[in-house]
Parts: sequence; structure tokens; C-alpha cells
Amino acid sequence: MYLDLFKLHELPFRLSPDPQFLYLSKQHARAKAYMESTIWFTDGFVVITGDIGAGKTTLIETFLRELQADVVVAQINQTQLSATGFLQSVLVQFGFSPFGMKKPEVLATLNQFLVEQHGNGRKVLLIIDEAQNLSNKVLEEVRMLSGVETTKEKVLRIILAGQPELNEKLNSPGLIQLTQRVRLRFHLTALNKAETAAYIDHRLEVAGSQGRRIFAEDMYPAIFRYTGGVPRLINTLCDTCLMAAYGKDQDTVNMSHFEAAVEELQWVEFASGTNQMKILEADHVLPSHIDTGQTDSGQIDSGQVVGRILLACEGKTMEERQLTPGRLVIGRTPDNDIQIDSKFISRHHCQIITQPDSCVIEDLNSTNGISVQSKRVRRHNLNDGDVVQVGQHEIMYIDERSPRVRNSPEPIGPRLRPAPEPIDTAVATAVLGGTPKES
Repeated sequence: MYLDLFKLHELPFRLSPDPQFLYLSKQHARAKAYMESTIWFTDGFVVITGDIGAGKTTLIETFLRELQADVVVAQINQTQLSATGFLQSVLVQFGFSPFGMKKPEVLATLNQFLVEQHGNGRKVLLIIDEAQNLSNKVLEEVRMLSGVETTKEKVLRIILAGQPELNEKLNSPGLIQLTQRVRLRFHLTALNKAETAAYIDHRLEVAGSQGRRIFAEDMYPAIFRYTGGVPRLINTLCDTCLMAAYGKDQDTVNMSHFEAAVEELQWVEFASGTNQMKILEADHVLPSHIDTGQTDSGQIDSGQVVGRILLACEGKTMEERQLTPGRLVIGRTPDNDIQIDSKFISRHHCQIITQPDSCVIEDLNSTNGISVQSKRVRRHNLNDGDVVQVGQHEIMYIDERSPRVRNSPEPIGPRLRPAPEPIDTAVATAVLGGTPKES
């Protein structure tokens, strides 16, 4: 990678929520103070919301790292659960194995645990991330848990964190009782222009820049224009800029590298209506036999199916997804477009960038990376039939623009059968061997 060229000791713009890289803007500092207040007060919930990529999870991880030893924590990140499944997950976090228990037994065990911890002088904290995905039934269970108390005080502290939809859900008529228990509610906004520049310098400093100016001064306003101050988007753009400079063997990043990064990511300015992928009109002529997905007016049809992927593990197809122009992010947590719940998958592991004339898979600085034909790659142009190893899973790409190949009676390399049939055993010879690391 580019660490040696820029004299850094670690990657400055990882997407993973590393507490040491947290930049405490005024907004983030206030949200963190609200979280800390739960340790001293037990008279209600604290709700923290923010758009995707605003830094909620990094904030939570930092808060958890600073907790005292007398705080017992249950952290729930998988929130698409039934009411009983949710209660069982909470007990698992506290060290129990409740999967043979029925709901009354789960509740009794949980209540007894909370009272015992309080009696032993410990504080118990429940943090629920991605709480916008909780059903109303589960939120009602959360409300009931908050009512567990001794003769003097309640014994469970609760933080709900999620996307803005959480506020909409809490304001619904069916959750009035829960909403009345919310003591503090704070919405985490994006960084402003000055904070965006300070955020970039902070992460470079933590990574080992030692005050050296790596990014040209005129890049900071441009980065803000294209990211809107959203931390995750800043990380993605800055990392791509560093890679562009690395590709030219230059140890400082300037506007030419920025322009190359924006072109590679296919981004438009944040104010144009999107902070994600937006495919621009192609400025080159494609072969006549390839459907560009454009209308007569020359605009790209975002619904055009360019290809599809099959996700498999241990010889079984887990999911199939069509690919249209745009970006599809794959990772361990629910905020990804495709979630792979595996310890060998990073929080945001890789992304597939689809354009009318191409499809590319790109590693997002994950622990175990991605591999094609047993070779680890950072970026790979997908061809029909390619199999990509991702942790202990395989992703096979099928090009929907190649009917001749797909309809050929002769097999072309290792193939996956459509769901629900298992993967052809020949796939095993095309993917990376060895044991991935836990992410």
C-alpha cells in the first residue's frame, strides 16, 4: 500500500470505526456527553440519530472504550429480530446461553441478572445500534426492560442509536409510552467546511503525518463539496486520492489526484442530490452490440441490469442480486447493501461499482481482503464467470450483457448454479484457500 510513500504507520481513512481516529467536532462531543450522562442518570433513554456515515458507531466504540470497570455492557448491532430473539441476544451479551428458554424464562433470568448487578454495585448499560430497524414489538420490550427497578431507582441504562428513521418511528402514535421515557435526544449532523479540513488533518496526524502537509490546501473545499462533510464519504474520497497519488509515485496529493479520484468513484457534488454513486453519461462510444442503458435523450437508464452476483458459502448459494448502475457495498453490519454476518468479514468489506459498460469489485481496506484465483487484489474488473473470495464466502459474477457466453452449451470455467442449488464443486479450485482472520 501507500504507507511507506507517505511516511504513515497505518491507513488514515479506513471505514472501520476505530476510536483512536475519532474527531470530536462540537456535534460529536455533545452526542458523546449525552451518552456519558446515561452512566449517572437512570431516568430515561438517550437517543442518538444521524445519517449514514455520520460517525455514530465510531462514537459508540469510543464511549465504550472509556467506560469504567464497574459498567456491564450489552451491545446489540443486529436489530432485525423478533421480540424473543432480541431478549435472547441481550442475555447472550451478558454471558448466558438462553436459546432453549421460553420467553417467560428469558425475562425472569434477565430481571434477576439486572437486580443482582445493581446489588453488587455495578451499572448495567444496553446500547442498541441501528435501532431504526427494531419493530414496534421489540421497542415495547425495550420499554418494559427500562422499567426494571429496585425500591429506589431503575437498574438498566439504555442508549438507542440509529438513522433518522428512528426519530420518525419514535414519534409514531403507537410508541407514545416509549417516547415519554426519552430523556435526551440528539441528531448528529455532518461536518461543516472547517471541520471537514480539521477532520482530514486529524486522521492523517493519528496515522503518523507528524504535521506534514500531505493534501494540497485547495483540495479541502473540493472534498467538502463532494462529500457534504459526511465522515464516511470523506474517508472513501481521501483514500482514493491517496491511491491516485501513490499510482503516480507522488508523496503529496493535489487537485489532479482529486479529479482522478472523483472520476474513478463516479461521484457528483454532494449538493447535486446524492452523496453516493451517480453514474455520469459516458464520454466515449461503446461497441454497437453492447446496450449502454441510455435512452434516446442520451441519459443512462439506472434500472438497466448489467449483471448479477451469486453469494455462496460452503457450497450453498446464500443470495442472488441483480446489478444495475451504481454502488453496492458488502460487509458485516446491517447498513451495507448486502450483509454477510461472519467474523471473517469486515464492517465494510468491499464494494461493487457497476457502470453500463463495466463492473468492478474493490476492497475497502478489509482485514481479509478479496481474492481472485488465489491472488489477493485491491481492485478487479469483473468478467463473466469470475469467482471472488470474500472471507469464507464466494461471490460469482454473471455478465447479463453476454448472452452468447451464458447460453453456451459448454461450461466455461467454474460456475455457480442458480439458487437454491449448491455451487458446483469446481468453484473450490478457483477460490483462495487458507483460513481467513477474524475481522
